[in-house]
Amino acid sequence: MDVEKKCANDSKYKSQTIKFTMHLQNQKKKNHLRNGYITILISLVISLPGHAVVPYVFHPNTEELQKDSLKFARNAAQRLRFGRPKEAIRLTRLAIQLKPNDYMLWSLLGQAQLQDKKLTEAKESIEKAIQINPNKANLWFASATLSLQKQNPKEALYLIKQGLKLEPKNAHGYFQQGNAFILQKKYTNALASFQKAVSLESSFWEALNNQALILFEQSKVNEAIKKWQEVLEINQDAEPMLALAAALNHTNKTNAKTLLLAKKALSKNPNYVSTKHQKDQLWGDKLRKATSKLLARPDLKTAVERAKANSET
Repeated sequence: MDVEKKCANDSKYKSQTIKFTMHLQNQKKKNHLRNGYITILISLVISLPGHAVVPYVFHPNTEELQKDSLKFARNAAQRLRFGRPKEAIRLTRLAIQLKPNDYMLWSLLGQAQLQDKKLTEAKESIEKAIQINPNKANLWFASATLSLQKQNPKEALYLIKQGLKLEPKNAHGYFQQGNAFILQKKYTNALASFQKAVSLESSFWEALNNQALILFEQSKVNEAIKKWQEVLEINQDAEPMLALAAALNHTNKTNAKTLLLAKKALSKNPNYVSTKHQKDQLWGDKLRKATSKLLARPDLKTAVERAKANSET
């Protein structure tokens, strides 16, 4: 009877000890991530004489790992949409530890790092995604975008070429190609690339807009004006608005409508008051000078001052 009682007490004590140990483990809220697996180390403390601490290691199955990885990735994407890239980076890294060979997770990490203005790290993440799956054209184009942001058009053109081999009818690939040619001041090549992009996607207003940028630099002002007017029929974006107003003012066609376009553009995106921002958007010397002339008008003084106050650049 005493033996049975002792065993029952021992069993009860071991059960309580296990529960207490697991409680402490939950309080710590730390998972040890090893080789893509979550390893939860639970120490079962055996109190019987002669017994040492015995570790128990739990390995979740593949399905559980995939679910956890997907959960982290979804939360990361949500943080990214809300403009919280640092949190997105942390969550995506957790997801990658669970599924290190998922190219989409590396791509997501690159996007988060790009939003966090960590261009070098973003480039490395996208390149890792390409190593895992080199057959995705969008990964090559994403890498090219980062090369363009780092002012390396030669590298960008190589990456774009690889992407277009996979998807020869990708309008965005030709758009990026045009941007790379602009940086090299190869305006004829750039214009051909933007025209190709529009031929593949007629509503691609950014490509139409960039055609106008080139035409203006080539002193084909009236053609550029027609292009910007065409763009505004598709999308009332601040960039073509201000560019069109500058072009009209340049040809002495300034009227109330022109000034209204400029004011509306600066209200929509005050960053365009900055010549640096204009240059970042691939505006050429001639258009930047024409815009400076427009914004120097006394009847735009209030709008310009307001834009400078609200500009991020």
